[in-house]
Amino acid sequence: MLDLTYDTPAPKVIAGAKHDWELVIGMEVHAQVTSQAKLFSAASTKFGAEPNNNVSFVDAAMPGMLPTINEFCVEQAVRTGLGLKAEINLESAFDRKNYFYPDLPQGYQISQLYHPIVGEGEVLVEMGDGTARLVRVERIHLEQDAGKSIHDMDPNMSFVDLNRTGVALMEIVSRPDIRGPEEAAAYVVKLRQILRYLGTCDGNMQNGNLRADVNVSICRPGDYEKYQATQDFSHLGTRCEIKNMNSMRFIQAAIEVEARRQIAIVEGGGTVDQETRLYDPDRNETRSMRSKEEAHDYRYFPDPDLLPLVIEQAWVDEIGATLPELPDAKKARFIGDFGLSDYDASVLTADLDSAGYFEAVAQGRDGKMAANWVINELFGRLKKDDKDIADSPVSPAQLGGVIDLIASDAISGKIAKELFEIVYTEGGDPAQIVEARGMKQVTDTGAIEAAVDEIIAANPDQVAKAQENPKLAGWFVGQVMKATGGKANPKAVNQLVAQKLKG
Repeated sequence: MLDLTYDTPAPKVIAGAKHDWELVIGMEVHAQVTSQAKLFSAASTKFGAEPNNNVSFVDAAMPGMLPTINEFCVEQAVRTGLGLKAEINLESAFDRKNYFYPDLPQGYQISQLYHPIVGEGEVLVEMGDGTARLVRVERIHLEQDAGKSIHDMDPNMSFVDLNRTGVALMEIVSRPDIRGPEEAAAYVVKLRQILRYLGTCDGNMQNGNLRADVNVSICRPGDYEKYQATQDFSHLGTRCEIKNMNSMRFIQAAIEVEARRQIAIVEGGGTVDQETRLYDPDRNETRSMRSKEEAHDYRYFPDPDLLPLVIEQAWVDEIGATLPELPDAKKARFIGDFGLSDYDASVLTADLDSAGYFEAVAQGRDGKMAANWVINELFGRLKKDDKDIADSPVSPAQLGGVIDLIASDAISGKIAKELFEIVYTEGGDPAQIVEARGMKQVTDTGAIEAAVDEIIAANPDQVAKAQENPKLAGWFVGQVMKATGGKANPKAVNQLVAQKLKG
């Protein structure tokens, strides 16, 4: 059971020149569906292809070409909805969103305004202070992505790459439940984690596979509670949308600077215009992109080339039966089964590969010891070498072998770190390496006692001091370990040193 308090934490308060203000944030996350083909064509979605190589006649909007729905993309959207505990709409429909888009050849985007495939759901966002927030998801709809305009290759011309055109996106729209920059970033982190566990989006923000539009508004303390009670948006300030955020750090910075911009306008006697803005990280400012359109400005209407999308409950149930164990459930199980702390369980379940690696190491072993070695030694070394867990030179079986040698008192903790380094850089079976290189721990009490006697006899002044102050006995332990090359059993050394110093 996770030790969390499910309530509304204190909202982020920003001090203005005249008043204190609170933030209200809603998110629209565009997640590229993990699929080998696009939403309405069989063209490839492979990243990094030469410009305009992954383009079919449908994507290029050639005359007479009609879209055909990709069933797997629909399945992925349903899987995502189930993972977010959302309502799945058995009947949905596609609409045309009309506006000029230079890198969308058909001149409109196929989306789902009126009848999305997924309804209301939720995301549990854990904060660092032990509290958790339930952020409500309003809807998830499927839509096609646009291409990419390139403006820096020629001083007089722009180029267009249509490889992304028609790639399936899930737009995951939250309610305005988020109350601060840190919570906004934590929400995107948690959402990305769930999508990766589900296998419905790889969450790669660098490649543009996960992007967030952030809606920011300000209100006076107490106004948000009025909105919650009435669901009347007039209690909240005018929102501005910051487009295409692809970094957790930039999301936080953009929210902070946009909030202060709005406060300055309102406290200066002006009014905030509803608009779409871009964040400039170099100048740490947002700037206007265009006035924020309403739905009617896009002249939405049902797409005449696509029939309503009707799915069966039995199919939804089949998809639900194949859902993996999701992050919250896995974390709770790791805490319960392996006795891990909340922090360690969070680190180990941050991604599916790390969780699987740890579980393989911990199977039949002490869970806390396994967690310490995976997090501190393995993750630390991988981070130093800029490697992912999937590229680890040390397999779960090898790391488990190191832990087994510690547990059997065959090696000490110090020797184990040396052994880990050998396995990491050279490979091999840990037990065989210990035998071949004479790394076994000295457990012969006679040999250890002889070393203790020798150190004590050579340092009578230090003995006198240690007899007056028992805390100084650690010096003798260190000298014995040094004399034995770190191979003496530390427990036996401590016991013998204590006995000898007592006389």
